[in-house]
Amino acid sequence: MDDKLKPGLNQGAGLGTRVVWGGEQVQHPYNATQTPIVVSAAYGYHDIDEWYDVALGKQPGFIYSRMSNPTVSVLEDKLCELESAESAVAFSTGMAAISGVLHTFLACGQRVVSTRDSYGGTNKIFEEFLPRMGVEVTLCDTLDIDAIEHQIAKGCNVLYLETPTNPTLKVLDIRRLVAAAKSVGALVIADNTFATPLNQNPLALGVDVVVHSATKFLSGHGDVLGGVVCGSEQLMSQVRHYREINGASLDPFSAYLIIRGIKTLALRLRQQQTSAQALAEYLCSEPLVESVNYPGLPQHPGHAIARSQMRGFGAIVSFVLAGGMGTVIQLLPLLKYAHRAGNLGAVETIYGPARTTSHVENTLEEREALGISEGLVRISVGIEDTEDLVADLKQACASVRDKQRHESLPAGKRERFTNVGV
Repeated sequence: MDDKLKPGLNQGAGLGTRVVWGGEQVQHPYNATQTPIVVSAAYGYHDIDEWYDVALGKQPGFIYSRMSNPTVSVLEDKLCELESAESAVAFSTGMAAISGVLHTFLACGQRVVSTRDSYGGTNKIFEEFLPRMGVEVTLCDTLDIDAIEHQIAKGCNVLYLETPTNPTLKVLDIRRLVAAAKSVGALVIADNTFATPLNQNPLALGVDVVVHSATKFLSGHGDVLGGVVCGSEQLMSQVRHYREINGASLDPFSAYLIIRGIKTLALRLRQQQTSAQALAEYLCSEPLVESVNYPGLPQHPGHAIARSQMRGFGAIVSFVLAGGMGTVIQLLPLLKYAHRAGNLGAVETIYGPARTTSHVENTLEEREALGISEGLVRISVGIEDTEDLVADLKQACASVRDKQRHESLPAGKRERFTNVGV
């Protein structure tokens, strides 16, 4: 796919250039080379008529930072360039962005169609909160595209997609589903967090609204929360109005950290994807592992679709361990170059099971209904040397195999086995 999609100041520049310069080729106060952190809650005007025109949006400017902020605006402009969008709206968290978009475009009596495979927080909105509003929610088998199209054809107002999915890494055919949605006049929303704007541009594939948890790969350092929504100005004006009234605005210091993080996104992702491919290939041969989920594997069910709509396969790998949670508990503490935490997209590698990461909000029964095994582990691959990450996982798996082999021996043989120093 073409990586020179975005109009604007950096038209014709590659993605690696646009992550650095996007939204920032403006004159900063004091000729600063970096975007300043503007912490003012309000902005004053001597001319009352000018103040009124700014408040009505008739001329550019700032009134109150819940509505707009100079630092946050730079971040929004940067995402516009990366996602080829007319407009963007930043939120205080990724979930604020997701819930804000769904509440903006759905009302009582309307219908949303989505898939069972989605981030646990998103699933909770579908299963718990939207039905309270009188919104009909239909969740389909993620890999049954005929069933999704059938549900769309029955009528829907919003089609919500997440691809690749969290944490099962399933890939949806965006073009095909967009065509089905447009045939019934539905708005299409896509969560692009896992792919990032460098690997996938859903707006170019026909999607109406793109959502990012900026907490993840965009910021890249695990030290900030944020979310961004991108789309046409006509749609984003509605999202912006919802955010202004409901108050989940991004603070300027967080915006600054995300801006700074985005500048190294291309460099980070290049190394992360190299290591993700290597880890996925190793896991395919590991006896402890029942299955591996990574779109970069030729045997992955969505590999061909991913190749057609993505530039790279991402930095997330998930796998299912034989023995379920018991094996997870044995394996994860043995890793040297990994955090065991509920985040992803950072420079450090992060491991975690679904029950404490992506689907911590869901009960065991709910996770099972969603097809998420207790033995599923998600790896957010960091920027460490590939060889070190593979060797670390190999030594941890080997230690678990030795321990399980030892524990499977009869008591007498186990004691003799131990005494010879194995």
